[in-house]
Amino acid sequence: MINKETREQIIALVHQEVVPAIGCTEPMCVALCTAKATEVLGCRPERIEAFLSANILKNAMGVGIPGTGMIGLPIAIALGALIGKSEYQLEVLKDLTPEALDEGKRYIADNRIGIHLKEGQCDKLYVEIIASAGNKYATAIIAGSHTRFLFAGPTAETPTDITQKRGKGDEAGSNDELALDLRLVYDFATTAPLDEISFIQETRTYNMNAAREALKGNYGHNLGKTIDRPLSKGIFGNTIFSHIISRTASACDARMGGAMIPVMSNSGSGNQGICATNPVCVYAKENENTEEELTRALMLSHLTAIYIKQSLGKLSALCGCVVAGIGSSVGITYLMGGDYDAVCRAVKNMIANLTGMLCDGAKPSCSLKIASGVSTALMSALLAMEGKCVTSAEGIVDDCVDKTIHNLTAIGADAMCQTDDLVLSIMTGKK
Repeated sequence: MINKETREQIIALVHQEVVPAIGCTEPMCVALCTAKATEVLGCRPERIEAFLSANILKNAMGVGIPGTGMIGLPIAIALGALIGKSEYQLEVLKDLTPEALDEGKRYIADNRIGIHLKEGQCDKLYVEIIASAGNKYATAIIAGSHTRFLFAGPTAETPTDITQKRGKGDEAGSNDELALDLRLVYDFATTAPLDEISFIQETRTYNMNAAREALKGNYGHNLGKTIDRPLSKGIFGNTIFSHIISRTASACDARMGGAMIPVMSNSGSGNQGICATNPVCVYAKENENTEEELTRALMLSHLTAIYIKQSLGKLSALCGCVVAGIGSSVGITYLMGGDYDAVCRAVKNMIANLTGMLCDGAKPSCSLKIASGVSTALMSALLAMEGKCVTSAEGIVDDCVDKTIHNLTAIGADAMCQTDDLVLSIMTGKK
């Protein structure tokens, strides 16, 4: 049994990383930062300048903003200034009304918003908002995590690079963060007192509800609904596999398509939260697992994703379906009756397959990538339960499962940086 102090640290980490969010977390992060700058300013801004990291720009350009029927950053920034409340965190725009939306459109039409790529070195997750009215200026900066304010206060007219004031411990993933490994993740999820981890069931409440709500409209590419239709059942069958793909893709369709539906995110990503939750929930229901088994599987899935993100970073060139897909694969492996060795095999099988899936921004087609991740998760779990595992003689897989994970994250965080730059260049260069 893991000691109480360590359990409390892990629980605090999960509470920090698994939180509700409405809409894609990158534009919501920008809206949150705008709301904070506006609150500091104390009045409606006459002008807003946004300085954003390349990864924030990439993930916010083509995604629907909930309740607006619009995509991208301008409306997120406008509404952040007009109706956003920073106390709502990533649900910052939940007070949206039709009247506020009309006002936001007028705010954009008045050309009050400037959006810029942040020059110089900064975190991959970096948002700097400067709001002004007359001779009053206020700045808010979020860095390292979607809700982590580095600075918020009145500032002079000329924007200053406040990042120079940061201490070493301010970096995302600083040394005071609890260092996880897969053995600790597995032992915690499978042995912690049930009453201490039952809160993770909230992920089912939020994310399965998002899948149900998605069926009430036509969102994104309708992948989830398409998998449920008669033609698809002739191809995929009426199976656990098709149900898992459908329920997971549906929630993503709605979220990326701009539905006003809250989801439970993981490590700053709603899609990762969905992908770490819905496949586990659907499998547990159809496999008739107990509530305790589901609770432990959900914790194992979400905590595995958090562990991988510790070395990958909140934003990277690697698609989040790889990370959350690994989480759901180990959760499903556990529900199949797998032990720690089986979980390790599932992780290695996933990394041997999905590594290299690039992130080209948050957008409706994310549901296609999530479907690929979940398909691979099921296949990897089945192989693991058969005792089959990609070996260290093959590719980037190592005998040590933690080294295999760090091989994956090194590729995503470091080696794919040039890929990230090219993807952004392609996206911003399109007419």
